[in-house]
Amino acid sequence: MTLVTAPLPGHVIGLAAVPDPVFSGAMVGPGTAIDPVREPGEAVSPVDGVVVSLHPHAFVVVDSADHGVLTHLGIDTVQLNGEGFELLVEKGDTVARGQAVVRWNPAAVEAAGKSPVCPVVALDASAGSLADLREDGEVKAGDSLFGWQ
Repeated sequence: MTLVTAPLPGHVIGLAAVPDPVFSGAMVGPGTAIDPVREPGEAVSPVDGVVVSLHPHAFVVVDSADHGVLTHLGIDTVQLNGEGFELLVEKGDTVARGQAVVRWNPAAVEAAGKSPVCPVVALDASAGSLADLREDGEVKAGDSLFGWQ
């Protein structure tokens, strides 16, 4: 089983509470979401693997079991055109769980009129393939969010 951990600190709210129908309806895949603490920081990799997609506002890491995990930094943040985000790795890099991937400031995202809520999604997964899914409570980066069978 792949353990998927929190890429940043905050309050876990679950996908259903994400203010975007694509994520809240689990159209991208099952998972959870974090309302991040409002201070500058780094989003870290939720699994050991390879960065297969990398944008200022989102990244996907695929682990050795071929599980892709999407971390999306805020909602509609693609509209910020990368402003306020700093990439710390490159597409194709191998990363370790907990390794910093993107530096950003959730408070600045919110000040720009976007939601800083961060979905963490198991791509190409069925809802039944996730175990111990967290949908509430406080987390620190590296705390368990869910297991993926």
